[in-house]
Amino acid sequence: MADQQAQQQQPPAKLLWHHPSPQSTHLHTFLQHLNKRHSLSLASYADLHAWSLAHLPAFWAAVWDAVGIRASAPYTSVVANDGAGPLFPRPEWFAGARLNFAENLLFPVLPGGREVDEDAVAVLAATETGREEVSWRALRARVGACCAGLRAVGVRRGDRVAGYVGNHANALVAMLASTALGAVWTAVSPDTGVGAVVERLVQIAPKVVFADEAVGYNGKVHRVVEKVGEVVGRLGEGVEVTVVFGTDVGGVRGGVAFDEFVRGREGEELVFEQLEADHPVYILYSSGTTGAPKCIVHGAIGTLIQHKKEHILQSDIRPGDRLFYFTTCTWMMWHWLVSGLASGATLVLYDGSPFQYLHDGQSVKDDLAMPRLIDELQITQFGTSAKYLSILEQKALLPTQPPHNLSLSTLKAIYSTGSPLAPSTFSYVYRAFGPRINLASITGGTDIISLFGAPSPLSPVYEGEIQALGLGMAVQAWDYTGADVSGAGEPGDLVCVKPFPCQPVSFWGASGAEKYRSSYFELFGPGVWHHGDFVRFNPATGGLYMLGRSDGILKPSGVRFGSAEIYNVLLKFFPESVEDALCIGRRRESDADETVVLFLKMKEGVKFSEELVGEIKGVVRKELSARHVPGVVDECPEIPVTVNGKKVEGAVKQILCGMNVKTSASVANAGCLEFYREWASSH
Repeated sequence: MADQQAQQQQPPAKLLWHHPSPQSTHLHTFLQHLNKRHSLSLASYADLHAWSLAHLPAFWAAVWDAVGIRASAPYTSVVANDGAGPLFPRPEWFAGARLNFAENLLFPVLPGGREVDEDAVAVLAATETGREEVSWRALRARVGACCAGLRAVGVRRGDRVAGYVGNHANALVAMLASTALGAVWTAVSPDTGVGAVVERLVQIAPKVVFADEAVGYNGKVHRVVEKVGEVVGRLGEGVEVTVVFGTDVGGVRGGVAFDEFVRGREGEELVFEQLEADHPVYILYSSGTTGAPKCIVHGAIGTLIQHKKEHILQSDIRPGDRLFYFTTCTWMMWHWLVSGLASGATLVLYDGSPFQYLHDGQSVKDDLAMPRLIDELQITQFGTSAKYLSILEQKALLPTQPPHNLSLSTLKAIYSTGSPLAPSTFSYVYRAFGPRINLASITGGTDIISLFGAPSPLSPVYEGEIQALGLGMAVQAWDYTGADVSGAGEPGDLVCVKPFPCQPVSFWGASGAEKYRSSYFELFGPGVWHHGDFVRFNPATGGLYMLGRSDGILKPSGVRFGSAEIYNVLLKFFPESVEDALCIGRRRESDADETVVLFLKMKEGVKFSEELVGEIKGVVRKELSARHVPGVVDECPEIPVTVNGKKVEGAVKQILCGMNVKTSASVANAGCLEFYREWASSH
């Protein structure tokens, strides 16, 4: 009762943005088409979302037609059992259809049946030290030559091709060439350590590895080829060829320079294998913070139709728009980014530090490097992490205001994901980047290679809220008993209760089916996807609040809340003192209740003190409740994160609770976990 009263007393959400002309958007056109075709009277995004869930086959068939899917054979059914069956085992989607994923990216079907101009720019690749433009014609030619090279070394349907590569045009070429042949692409960023790379790739046995000779980051060049040689050596004879982007292949078994690999193959016909709709195209990896990463296999149509729905309908991306996401090739957002080709967008690929910029031919430190890049390359949609935006907020940078006065006139949207975006950061973005943009905090993940919470040009932006649930995604918040608490505005586990096409087609390996089941269907059964995020709906707006990972749920005295609630308070009230934080619930066998432990990484030059602890506890009590106040607040030297920059709450929680954790190499700074082990043993 007290929790419900506290919920009711929360102030109304602060409106930050609405689309100036929603009738001009693709999504409005789609809604009107459905109204006409099905004799409906849908008037809002909420109406459209509800209809999409009540009529799954009709909805996804309409999406297929609206966004344009290139297929050599039509589908005979949209989804097995009309979507009325369980989510596990995964139902088949678009049975009977034959298509190729790469063909849909290189020869996109656009709204109205249009085709891209071959001489228009398909890819803008930027680094700290250079720029590269690639036309659609040139991109197709480069993919054709690479495809011929792969075919010549025996790559066939179902083979695995791996990349140990940065986010550049050649990485895109290698992926498109691989999937054109029906091979399965996987990639790991070159800043990943040898152990973590081998830990992933050894499970899937790639036939060919593409790798960088060197990468540039933060004003320095870092050689990679020595690590490549070690990775390939540890993977064994299964790797038949290693293609190196560069000239130095010494010490790499089976190594060949990329230029040599494609020499003489320019102009060869680009042939696309026509495959079943659910044919695998990508392997992504779970974080693996406490064990070997799981190999998640994603299929062609689920990835393609979901991304085109999210790009064209949810994000209103149009042919010629310039789509950017700051990402590595490991992260699922790279796959989301490159699918922008299928909507006719120009991809902006960036490889380097977000705080380095090319000035007069030199890479120099610049806090406004990314806003300057937006202006220089005329980016229309800019994607990044919540962490990056919070850093800009802490630095109080206002790129559109004096003395910087950047235009950012082409910018239509900013996308943020990776972790919850703090409410204060929402308002900061509108001060810093201007009132016109659609700030879309989005959520989904590696598991679905797409979004549960998405942008919507028909929905407002409210401070702290994800705008809307993705169309066709039956997401709810459930409490631990399995009761739907979405409408009550209470926090709960994010679940999805109806099938969706971007479910993984499988997990790799002999025990893949069991890993698949246990990853998502252990808690609530085969009919409910349990995603592992802790969320709360706002019944008044339809928006969604992200509260952190559910394995990081805090439950002192039976009251459940997410770590993000504490992080938001620290960011808003203590930006000058606290650089970062880790909030963990600790309960050992001897404990009667869970204790909330808050670790603070102090800003350089700021000392941790009991006075600060008292201030933090007081603010948490005032802003949240007495039950949110951490029982223990202490200083830490470093926050453990994954290679994708996410906080490793789960492993620290297990350490604090007395479990023996063997941490995977996917923890980027695994050495700092020793501090938490020592802390746990002495407290």
